[in-house]
Amino acid sequence: MADGESATAPDAGDQPGLFDLPSGTRRATTRIVLLTGPSGSGKTSLTRRVGLPVVALDDFYLDGDHPDLPRRYGIVDWDDPRSWDRAGALAALLSLARTGRAEVPLYDIPTNRRTATTTLDTGGAPVIIAEGIFAAELVADCREEDILADALCVWRPRMQTFWFRLMRDLGEARKPPLTLVRRGLTLARHEPAMIADLTAKGTRLVRVEEAERDIRQMLAAS
Repeated sequence: MADGESATAPDAGDQPGLFDLPSGTRRATTRIVLLTGPSGSGKTSLTRRVGLPVVALDDFYLDGDHPDLPRRYGIVDWDDPRSWDRAGALAALLSLARTGRAEVPLYDIPTNRRTATTTLDTGGAPVIIAEGIFAAELVADCREEDILADALCVWRPRMQTFWFRLMRDLGEARKPPLTLVRRGLTLARHEPAMIADLTAKGTRLVRVEEAERDIRQMLAAS
């Protein structure tokens, strides 16, 4: 370094990826299928059928007392991406793709808080699924980091989605019944706009059976 010159850190935008990882760990050994769609569209049941390791992206919700939570109709708007820890979710996916392991939170929806953490292991699987309504928020980053296998948005007719969502939420006592009905009707009205937004962010719109077929074909080719 010449006299009079000062050392400056390189600009983050000049780096080859979003995270500065040790040499030899940037290459992905596991790739990620991002699976999104309206709440109640069949994402969770699909992941159970295909039997792959699953990252439940809903576990990255912020705690209910977080000061920056968005609100609508006098309650927290849990359908707004600002209610969710995007950076934490992406960091976990990068760790899983490149090291096979990651610490992930466990979130309790009825009490709106993280209750514990757990270690998720890919078990050497060539593909894992990251499932949740905010999965589309990660499409561009996963593609840039070269860990994306596919990005799918599943759907079914709106009234089916409304009914399955309501039965699930009532069965799990997620919120008071009236709140669940009001939220469900609001989601049903806005579902076409939601799907348009998810596909605009890079997901493919497919029926549940098509998503299952494509994932199984991907596994067979791995």
